[in-house]
Amino acid sequence: MIYLVTIALMLAMLLGFIVVEYLAHRFAEHHPEFGPARKLGCGGCGNHCEGHCKTSEH
Repeated sequence: MIYLVTIALMLAMLLGFIVVEYLAHRFAEHHPEFGPARKLGCGGCGNHCEGHCKTSEH
């Protein structure tokens, strides 16, 4: 039984994350004066995404 609760909790957190991301981008579209919503990139920007982070941050 505890496994089902754990799985349901994990799925609920994932769904919550997706909803928050959607709402953040929707808010950014309706309020351009605050700038674009930040995207969760590769996290840390190591060598594999160095060019991406330089172009998206500046």
